[in-house]
Amino acid sequence: MADVMKLPGSPVGEPEYLVVGFLRRPHGVGGEIIMDLHTDFPERFRTGRKLYVGDDYKPMTLASVRPHGKSLLVRLRGVSTPEQAGQLRNTWVFIKAKDAPTLPEGQYYQYQLIGLKVVDENDQLLGTLTGIIETGANDVYIVTDEAGKELLLPAIPDVILELQPQAGFIRVHVLEGL
Repeated sequence: MADVMKLPGSPVGEPEYLVVGFLRRPHGVGGEIIMDLHTDFPERFRTGRKLYVGDDYKPMTLASVRPHGKSLLVRLRGVSTPEQAGQLRNTWVFIKAKDAPTLPEGQYYQYQLIGLKVVDENDQLLGTLTGIIETGANDVYIVTDEAGKELLLPAIPDVILELQPQAGFIRVHVLEGL
């Protein structure tokens, strides 16, 4: 899922912007730029969609979108030359968190899980979920205890017993050898 950029003053766990892409380099002579996807919803990138670009979250509108391998070729309104597109090179692209699609019940965005307390099946505190590693097979949760020691837990049904973001915790079963 998408990374999170948090503005000062945003409530904990409620980011204002979510990362959805990364602008790499210009492509061709018409102002297009290659954008790597950082979202599970690429179909939402359509002409006319408002995006926020760069560290200052500059509002920009998609003028065109087309597939390009595992990425997209995008053109933003007001960008019509390779030189203008080049000024956006190596820039993050965001949407407002409030505009993110609602997920089906039982599915969560990463920002909704980061910071949750992690307990075992006996309610013993193991630490706090501090990161999520996306792998090809399944995600891996990084749980950090008060001493800073990390525990890596595969996000599989045998390990993740209960996700309760509203209650502030995740209940897990630690497999032998972890």
